[in-house]
Amino acid sequence: MATLFQGVGAVTPFSASTSLHSNKLHLPPRKSLSLSESRGAIFVHRSDARLNLKPATPKQDLLIPNAIATKGDTSTPTKSGHELLLFEALREGLEEEMERDPRVCVMGEDVGHYGGSYKVTKGLAEKYGDLRVLDTPIAENSFTGMGIGAAMTGLRPIVEGMNMGFLLLAFNQISNNCGMLHYTSGGQFTIPIVIRGPGGVGRQLGAEHSQRLESYFQSIPGIQMVACSTPYNAKGLMKAAIRSENPVILFEHVLLYNLKERIPDEEYVLSLEEAEMVRPGEHVTILTYSRMRYHVMQAAKTLVNKGYDPEVIDIRSLKPFDLYTIGRSVKKTHRVLIVEECMRTGGIGASLTAAITENFHDYLDAPIVCLSSQDVPTPYAGTLEEWTVVQPAQIVTAVEQLCQ
Repeated sequence: MATLFQGVGAVTPFSASTSLHSNKLHLPPRKSLSLSESRGAIFVHRSDARLNLKPATPKQDLLIPNAIATKGDTSTPTKSGHELLLFEALREGLEEEMERDPRVCVMGEDVGHYGGSYKVTKGLAEKYGDLRVLDTPIAENSFTGMGIGAAMTGLRPIVEGMNMGFLLLAFNQISNNCGMLHYTSGGQFTIPIVIRGPGGVGRQLGAEHSQRLESYFQSIPGIQMVACSTPYNAKGLMKAAIRSENPVILFEHVLLYNLKERIPDEEYVLSLEEAEMVRPGEHVTILTYSRMRYHVMQAAKTLVNKGYDPEVIDIRSLKPFDLYTIGRSVKKTHRVLIVEECMRTGGIGASLTAAITENFHDYLDAPIVCLSSQDVPTPYAGTLEEWTVVQPAQIVTAVEQLCQ
C-alpha cells in the first residue's frame, strides 16, 4: 500500500488486479476551460509556509498555495442585490426571522450588547431587547439546556457557541436531550433549536480553538447538520434552520466570516438537505464543504490548465447527505475525491465514503480517495498548522493519480 501524502491518509493504488477494469481509468486530454468559465476572481491569503511543488513548465500551471477563499464560485450569481460579508449575511437571515416570528430568540455568551464575538448578533439586543437576545454566563451546559427547554415550550431559540470547541461542555445536553427528546417523549415534544458558531482551523488559534465538531455530532440520532461556505448559503441555511422543526447544528468557519458576495434583495430559504453544484465537470467528482471548498476551487484552476475537468460539489448537508446529487455525479464521472478539514478517523469523509460505497459501488472505476486533516491536535505554530490541513497542491496530485 502506498501513501498519497504522508499524514493526510493512506490511499490504495488502483491496479489491474482489482475487480474493475483498469483500462477505464485512462482519460484523454480535455479542452481546457478559460479562467472566466471556471468561476471568477480569486482572493488569496498567503502565509510564510511553502509547499514543495514540482517545478511547472508553463506559467499557468503554477499553484497559489494556501488559498483561503475564492469569490465568484457560487452557483447562484445575481446581478441585482446587495453585497454582504458572510457574518453579515448570517445576521441578516437571523434578523429577518426574528422580525417574522416573535418566538425566535438568541442566547449565548456576549451575544447581546457586545454583538457576539464575530458580530453576528450586533445590534439585535438594541432592537429586540434583552429577553430575546439573552447574554448568558460562561456555562455552555446550562444555557444549551435552557435553550432546549425553551424549544420544548414553543420558542425557537438560537444558541451560539462562542467557539464550537466550547460546545463539548454541552455534549450531554445536545446528545441526550436535544437529539432524543422528540423520540423518547413519543413525539410529544419537538425541539426546534439552532446551535451555531465558529469552528475549524483558523490562524494559530491553538488546538482547543481549532475543533471540527461535525465528527463528534454526526452519530447523534435526531440532529441535522449543515455547513455554510458562502454569504448566499449562510443566510439561506440560517433561515431554513430556524424554520425547521428539527434540531439543527449550523457550522460556520472562522476564516470565512469576511468573505464577501452579492446576495438577492428578495427573500429566499435554502433546503437543509441539498448539496450545491459548484462546478460541473466530467472527469472526477470532488466532494467538499466549508473552507475546503475554496482550496478545491483553487486546485481546480490548476487542474483545468492541466486538461482535467473536475466536478465540484459543496455537500452543505452533513447529515443527512444529499445522495441524489452525489449519486448523479458519481454515475457521470465514476471517480470520487473527498476533501475535508475534519479528522480522517471517524470524520465526515469516512461516513461519506461508506455511503457512496454502499449505494454506488458499481459505478466506480477507481477507489474513493479521501483527503482529511491529520489525526493530531492542531499545532499553534503557523507552519505546522498548515501541514495538518489539506492544501491545494495535494488536491491536484490526488486528482492526477486518481485519473491515471
